[in-house]
Amino acid sequence: MSEEQNNLPEPAKGPIARFMALPTDSVPKTVFVAVVLCLIASMIVSAAAVTLRPLQEINALKDKQVNILQVAGIYDPDADVVESFAAFEPQVLELSTGTFTDEFDPATFDDRAAANDPETSVALDDDPAGIVRQAEYVTVYLLRDDNGDLDKLILPIHGYGLWSTLYGFIALEENGNDIYGLQFYEHAETPGLGAEVDNPRWKALWNGKRLADDDGTLQISVSKTVPAAGNDYHIDALAGATLTTNGVNNLVRFWMGESGFGPFLENLKAGDI
Repeated sequence: MSEEQNNLPEPAKGPIARFMALPTDSVPKTVFVAVVLCLIASMIVSAAAVTLRPLQEINALKDKQVNILQVAGIYDPDADVVESFAAFEPQVLELSTGTFTDEFDPATFDDRAAANDPETSVALDDDPAGIVRQAEYVTVYLLRDDNGDLDKLILPIHGYGLWSTLYGFIALEENGNDIYGLQFYEHAETPGLGAEVDNPRWKALWNGKRLADDDGTLQISVSKTVPAAGNDYHIDALAGATLTTNGVNNLVRFWMGESGFGPFLENLKAGDI
């Protein structure tokens, strides 16, 4: 090789070659590795979320059905949930008229989606339950006895407590006034305080209480003291959880009143259901 050839400059390197030539612990290589790892991890998480979504939806539906069975007092942990739930007759109810509608399929109607859709909900000016918007239609569940007569009503309720919206069900006897039970299946209230809404002893207090007096006036109360209407309409407040107690009181009275299931319960008492 001639001396002139030895003195020729080295050919320019491309960006990839220059990057590869950097030390392993250089800043560009460190950032590159971090970005690549984040991208790979995000793709794995996204793929897992998409893959598992149907299973999550099935589990969420099953959990909801278990809670309905429990509040109705017919849950058997050894029985198939789907088979047990078949005892219920779901119906989509139009709240304003208190009558059932065939405009929606009860098997697929989504109460929460309806509450967020301006086409099927209304914004509330008077909002004691703190729900902001109220769906015009909700799914209710009828439980009939062996003769086909109405045994219990399971009505969905929700409202704001201290930290979260509490979602649950209230079970009424066939007369639409006597309470069989109340149960929340989703909330984020303070453990040991507001979360005591899940305490079996507190939930048992609801059994046998009444919503309204003989004149039809709504009297149910969740409070520290017994109301003037008497103990038949009173559930003790949660100890140390005043705001959650107030939230439960407000949401139950809202949903059991004229703005909620009141028209439906009146139709029931009149024999129109």
